Amino acid sequence: MSQVLERARRAVIREALTERAALRAAPRRTVVTEAAASLLVAAVALLPLLAVHPTRPVLAVLEGCWAALLVPVRHRRPVLAVLGTAPLLVGDNVWTMVAIPLIVLSATRNITPARRAWHSVLATCAGALTLALLIGLRTPRALPEEVGGTALSALLLLVLPALSGTLLGRRRPLVRLLRERNAYLEQARSLTAATARLEERARIAGEMHDLLGHRLSLISVHAGALELSAARHAPPLAGQAELLRTTAGSAMEELREILDVLRRAEVTEPSPKSDRGTREDIAALVAEARGAGVTVDLTWSGPDTADAGPRTRQAMHRVVREALTNVLKHAAGAPTRVDVHSADGRVEVSVTNEAPRTPVHPLVGNHSGLAGLDERVRLLGGSFTAGPAPTGGFRVAARLPCTPSGTTTPDATTTQFGTTTPVAAAAVDPAGDPAPPLSDPASPPTRAVSPSLGLTGVTDPTGAEAYAPLSAEALTWPRVLGAGCAAVCVGLPTVASLVVLLALAILR
Repeated sequence: MSQVLERARRAVIREALTERAALRAAPRRTVVTEAAASLLVAAVALLPLLAVHPTRPVLAVLEGCWAALLVPVRHRRPVLAVLGTAPLLVGDNVWTMVAIPLIVLSATRNITPARRAWHSVLATCAGALTLALLIGLRTPRALPEEVGGTALSALLLLVLPALSGTLLGRRRPLVRLLRERNAYLEQARSLTAATARLEERARIAGEMHDLLGHRLSLISVHAGALELSAARHAPPLAGQAELLRTTAGSAMEELREILDVLRRAEVTEPSPKSDRGTREDIAALVAEARGAGVTVDLTWSGPDTADAGPRTRQAMHRVVREALTNVLKHAAGAPTRVDVHSADGRVEVSVTNEAPRTPVHPLVGNHSGLAGLDERVRLLGGSFTAGPAPTGGFRVAARLPCTPSGTTTPDATTTQFGTTTPVAAAAVDPAGDPAPPLSDPASPPTRAVSPSLGLTGVTDPTGAEAYAPLSAEALTWPRVLGAGCAAVCVGLPTVASLVVLLALAILR
């Protein structure tokens, strides 16, 4: 006997230490919530006893305290919580019956599988009926009433809440599975779109390499031959021939950069060692435009932009180059001025040309170059304007931060040449063009396992897990909603019975 008591004492101490460690590890919000729920149940079970005196007050107080203790147990020991409601069904404190459905509903939701929950419910019903039978044997006349009342209470306060709890417990994994299926489908759609974009970019790069690369190579070869011939037979034209050859060479280099960007899957920053956008680079663009016949002057105020961000310098280079190209195409011979002002962490670039002094035949354009500049500048957090100058001619201006903080605009719309169009959030590729980041489809997917459900899936190259799709029949919202609606309908008789019991207790 002493050994049994010693084992029981050790088991109690061990359980107490375990619960203490679990209490310390639990989030503070959970501890506060459970404590508040226990105090609420204790208040509901004990405060009415001050007005309605039971026949056995000590036993009624113990029942109220027991109901309050079962509240925090329902999560960690749900089976014990269900079994612990058996004494409350046959007790004298009718107010404790309010807590029985809540405890059973919450506990059975956490018991898996469902048959285990029903085993505990049946054991509780058997225990309650046994206690009722023992109590009724003291007064044989009250035995049928005692057993019948306990059986009805067990049906309304124990079986129906258990049925509702098991339905809600089945609803929870359905919702979790539905969310995982949606996440899988979203991930699959994203990977499919990324692969399609990369394939399209590779196709475009191949077409550009086969067509433009061949043509530019021919132009460069013929321009070199023309330069040699002009140096011998027409020296005044040698400069123009050299400009044609160098321009073709620069076009070939830029084409290689574009092809590298199109074929590259990952997005990287432009090289900070690049001299694009510096004072020397802008001066070279101006000198190149002069050699092509544009009357252009450069005005630079403030420090050099060599320390500015590579994307900012790239945008400056593109703005000046595009504007000077448009002057050469649409206003050849018009006096032009390039102004660069750098101060207070921002750079202002403007290219202004006067009206042509002689009639010209401008080439047909669709403003796509200016639209691209507008998007590029706004992606860096700057502002861009392009339009007729007040004194005639045309003006292109951009205001850029020296160190852009992001690659997306703060709002979802931007104004381009008098019209408002949506601008999607995008990344910036090494050349500064907006392009979405892509994952490398050549990287083989790896298998992944759902830690909570044991579902196998794949991990994409970015590290995101995508689980294999589950049965569509098991993941439908009608079933999920149906489980919740059925649980509510099952709980209605329990609520009605509690209202009747409490009303009778008050009337007594």
